[in-house]
Amino acid sequence: MRDNLTIGGVTIKPGQSRSVRLPVSETYMGQKTSIPLRIVRSKVSGPCVFVTAAIHGDEINGTGIIHDYLFSQKIKLLQGTVIFVPVVNVLGFEGHQRYLPDRRDLNRCFPGSPDGSFASRIAHTFMTEVIDKCDYGIDLHTAAYQRTNYPNVRADLSRPENRRLAKAFGCALVIDGKGPVGSLRREATRRGCPTIILEAGEPWKIEPSVLAIGQQGIRNVLIHLGMLPGELSRPPFQASIRKTTWLRATVGGIMKFHISPGDFVEEGQPVITNYSILGKEQNAIASPSCGIILGMTTMPAVKPGEPICHVAQLSRTQLATYQRRINATTRKDPHQVVQRALATNVDVVDAD
Repeated sequence: MRDNLTIGGVTIKPGQSRSVRLPVSETYMGQKTSIPLRIVRSKVSGPCVFVTAAIHGDEINGTGIIHDYLFSQKIKLLQGTVIFVPVVNVLGFEGHQRYLPDRRDLNRCFPGSPDGSFASRIAHTFMTEVIDKCDYGIDLHTAAYQRTNYPNVRADLSRPENRRLAKAFGCALVIDGKGPVGSLRREATRRGCPTIILEAGEPWKIEPSVLAIGQQGIRNVLIHLGMLPGELSRPPFQASIRKTTWLRATVGGIMKFHISPGDFVEEGQPVITNYSILGKEQNAIASPSCGIILGMTTMPAVKPGEPICHVAQLSRTQLATYQRRINATTRKDPHQVVQRALATNVDVVDAD
């Protein structure tokens, strides 16, 4: 870690905490568009970690996680630096939109270019001013429009540092993958800054149960890196997922769900029944494998081909083991709490 850290022309010395506005673009009238940062530094040299949210402007659970983490805790680092970024896509955030005004997905534009498109220039500035000055990263996301995700961490598990960070964060599900081309986590990792992401909850919401998972995860990572005192908070179980499957509607209609996010499913178990608009049963869709419901739609009206639910695949032995472990936890465990909370957003009924 450098003795002095300079971002956006502002120098933050060891032991200082400062709020900084990083200019990334301009409005039509020439006013600066800037990303708000909160930088917390210890007097002792150590790792530099970024924590980002709302790279998709409508995914604000992460914004809530950082906001509450900053204001509900007095952060006293044992060593190192944390750069908190509650909103990366400030223009999308202002308009309650996933994308930038040029309709580009900022999370497909990294590492960007100083001479590229509007989105590419923002990505380049953020990459060079923030990401390239960090040793590790945590990027906070939610599901896309009209979907919800059971909390899970995603990382390139072929890289040992990514794998250690992902496990330390403490979600029950760890999904293996490099991430899409142009995504912040893929490009940050490629440039030598191991980065993981959290996927949890819905867009356009700040969900208390998701906040608890996110704040616990950030704290776990900082403890793992020796930046905070304490012991890691462990999940009831932790599954490394190598394969997932989206189930899709085959006919148009109104769905009745038989599962909710975080539920265990067995191969052949019905997950939805599709009814016509006048209430006639049309078909049922079953899980193709044993697994856990990783994510699902929150919109019960579907057309053929639309996604219904996302199954993280497990072996039958893993399924039985993890079921026993989670059944042995208390109802106050954050993973139990978030599962119950997410289930309230879908209409779940027993299969016939």
